[in-house]
Amino acid sequence: MDDATLWWVLAGLAVVAELASGTFFLLMLAVGAAAGAVAAHAGLALTGQLVAAAAVGGGAVALWARWRRHHPKAPPPQANPDVVLDVGQVLHITQWAADGTARVRYRGADWLAEAAPGQPHTDGAWRITAVVGNRLIVEPAHA
Repeated sequence: MDDATLWWVLAGLAVVAELASGTFFLLMLAVGAAAGAVAAHAGLALTGQLVAAAAVGGGAVALWARWRRHHPKAPPPQANPDVVLDVGQVLHITQWAADGTARVRYRGADWLAEAAPGQPHTDGAWRITAVVGNRLIVEPAHA
């Protein structure tokens, strides 16, 4: 097998591994392997192929990592205000039960509210941070 074929096989294996794992970085490395294959087709020696693959693959990984750093992941659906419109709304809790929950009237219905982990059970205004089933996860509105 010639060098270009090996590079294309390596690129294909990286794509298959990315599809199996969901790691987008492997796709960037596959692009680097494709660059190595193009360098081999252009007649570059093995050193030139390795440099091309490393530069393109490493550059793609670096650019992807920078993009991810500046674009954080969206919150899970139950805590995403774009999915659940109740997230971010404020309600008033007057009394907590011994089990750490509170019955609240919200949007014309009775709901079970639960404080987010580490939050004190105090009376007052609370903000909804997530909706899990029929339970509102809340934190103090001033937090």
